[in-house]
Amino acid sequence: MSTFTESAATALQLITSFDPGLLAIVGRSLAVSATACALACGAGLVLGAWLGVARFAGRNAVLTLLNTLLAIPSVVIGLVVYLLLSRSGPLGHLGWLFNFQAMVLAQALLVLPVSTALTRQVIEDAEQTHGEQLRSLGAGTALRGLLLAWDERYALLTMLMASFGRAISEVGAVMIVGGNIDGFTRVMTTAIALETSKGDLPLALALGLILLGVVLVLNALIALVRRWREHVEGHANGVSAVARALA
Repeated sequence: MSTFTESAATALQLITSFDPGLLAIVGRSLAVSATACALACGAGLVLGAWLGVARFAGRNAVLTLLNTLLAIPSVVIGLVVYLLLSRSGPLGHLGWLFNFQAMVLAQALLVLPVSTALTRQVIEDAEQTHGEQLRSLGAGTALRGLLLAWDERYALLTMLMASFGRAISEVGAVMIVGGNIDGFTRVMTTAIALETSKGDLPLALALGLILLGVVLVLNALIALVRRWREHVEGHANGVSAVARALA
C-alpha cells in the first residue's frame, strides 16, 4: 500500500472517529476566523459603503492604497502585528502576542481590505445606477450608502462568505503572531504546515480535507445566495420601493 493510500485511510479514520485533537484544531480555527471576519466585515461594510457613495479630494489615492493592500502578503501583516504586540511595541502591554487575540487581529487586518474593496465596488455600481434618483429625493451620503447596502444585501452576503474563506485559508500571519502552540494557538493551516514537516501526513491530510470541505461549503453557499437573489425582487424594483418610501 502506498504512503498516500495509507495516509488517506488514516486521515479518514481520524475524521470519522471525531478525534479530539483534530476537533480542537478545527474548532479553534473556525473561532479565530469567524471572529476576525465579523470584526473586519463590520468595519469594511461601513468603510466600503462610504467610499462607494462619497466623493472627496484624494479619493483616488485612497482607492489606490486600498487596491494595493489587497495584494499584501499575509506574512507582512503578521510581521506588522508582531511588532505592534511585541514587548517593546506600542501595544505590548496588552499581552496579546501568541494568544487568540493576536491571531484575530492579524486575520482581521488581512480581511479588512478585501471586505472594504468588495463592498465599495458593489455600492459604487449601485450608486452609478440609482444614486441620482436617491439624491433627487434628498438622500444624503450616509442615507444613500445605507439604502444601497440594504438593496445589495445579497451581494454583500457573498462578500462576507468570500472574506471568511480568505481568513480561514491564511497561514503566514497566524503562524507569526500565534506561534503555532499545540493545544493553544494551533489552527488548521499552521497545523498542516507543521505536521507535514514532521512527517505526520495522516493528521495533515485530515486537516486538509476538512479545510477543503469548509471552502467547498462556502462556495456552495455563495452559489445558493446568487440563485436566491434571482428569485427575489429585482434590483430596480427594490430601489423603486425605497424611492417611494422617501417620497
